[in-house]
Amino acid sequence: MNLDEIRRQCENCKGCELYRTRNNLVFGAGNQNADIFFIGEGPGENEDREGMPFVGRSGKLLDETLNKFGLSRDKNVYIANMVKCRPPENRDPKKDEVTACIGFLKAQIEAVNPKVVVCLGRVSASYFLGKDFKVTKQHGEFKEIDGRLFTATFHPAAILRNINNKPLFEEDIAKIKENDK
Repeated sequence: MNLDEIRRQCENCKGCELYRTRNNLVFGAGNQNADIFFIGEGPGENEDREGMPFVGRSGKLLDETLNKFGLSRDKNVYIANMVKCRPPENRDPKKDEVTACIGFLKAQIEAVNPKVVVCLGRVSASYFLGKDFKVTKQHGEFKEIDGRLFTATFHPAAILRNINNKPLFEEDIAKIKENDK
């Protein structure tokens, strides 16, 4: 299945209640043949309004950091979220919401076929790297899963809340860039 087919399925999804309150589906964005696939938690207010992932302050920080290392959505990065519709009040997605959307996300990963998958923050890291994975302690560690390298780093919103972690975030992005070859 290609990304357009997956998107059409997402647009018609009623697998959880989030579709009722969304303004826009936030499917994903970037190079459809990217070597690096970033996974966030769920769309926030700006993303819901624009229909694109990571377009607010945290998206600006992510884009600036990626650009610093020669990465961009246009060239070699694809970005999606665990869920495609905004959870109310920007809360973490609930288990049933993730369950309803995870098939779409996995299909996106298969369609893009990246070398490296990067979990941004606790929600996606705990799903893909294990419920006991601690981003603050294990960020930047790589694990091979089904022939792909998976890693996790801080969510850009967490960096905005604690700028002291920005050097660690940048180190992780540098390692990710090195492992996409």
